[in-house]
Amino acid sequence: MINRRTLVRSIAAAALALSVSFAPALAADKVSVFAAASLKNALDDVSAAWKTGTGKETTNTFAASSALAKQIEGGAPADIFISADLDWMKYLADKKLIAEGTQVNLLGNTLVLVAPADSKASVTIAPGFDLAGVLNGGKLAVCDVKTVPAGKYGKAALEKLGVWDKVAGNIAQTENVRAALKLVATGEAPAGIVYQTDANEEKKVKVLGTFPADTHPKIVYPAALVAASKNPDAKDFLAFLQSPKALDIFKAHGFIILAGN
Repeated sequence: MINRRTLVRSIAAAALALSVSFAPALAADKVSVFAAASLKNALDDVSAAWKTGTGKETTNTFAASSALAKQIEGGAPADIFISADLDWMKYLADKKLIAEGTQVNLLGNTLVLVAPADSKASVTIAPGFDLAGVLNGGKLAVCDVKTVPAGKYGKAALEKLGVWDKVAGNIAQTENVRAALKLVATGEAPAGIVYQTDANEEKKVKVLGTFPADTHPKIVYPAALVAASKNPDAKDFLAFLQSPKALDIFKAHGFIILAGN
């Protein structure tokens, strides 16, 4: 028969074991953010600032907006989604997968033509410009032009400028914008279309020119709370993304600030 002292000790030991087992789970309850690949450096810095101020953390997952939207549709445990275009946010919103009333158009960007830093190429982006001459038989690195925002923006710009048909057979399509940037940075492609913010982060490329804003749909990064989120800190981080401190960080990385404007 178990005496009272032994029983108390057993209960205390069980309680201690439970506290130990639950502590890591509670500590690991980070805000899960699914964000466009072009946000990598800036969003990591924003998350670090949030941790400094609150002690709380995020888990940032970066990929093409299209891939992330499909993952959320499939039930991936995301709390916040930040897309590089309005289309993929609408895709999820139409399926009731975005919390109503939480979407904010957070940031903007510009689209640029880049080449390896040591490239001798020179071009002025204008109707009919000689992009084929820049490629000189090589490939143009660009995101998937059917699904990935940067690719869709890029194709739209080239079509508007009347040069798409001349280079369509020399396209190297990638799964996200950072992959396109890497092809140019490593010299595997003589030119590529990426965001200005991506070019800012890579010293091995140089900007040959900026695509006029009227040649493609406006580049907008909307952010919103995922409807299935149960994390109580998710709303706070979404609000922090719109704070002066976070927006200053995004601006320092070259993004155009849309929130609050």
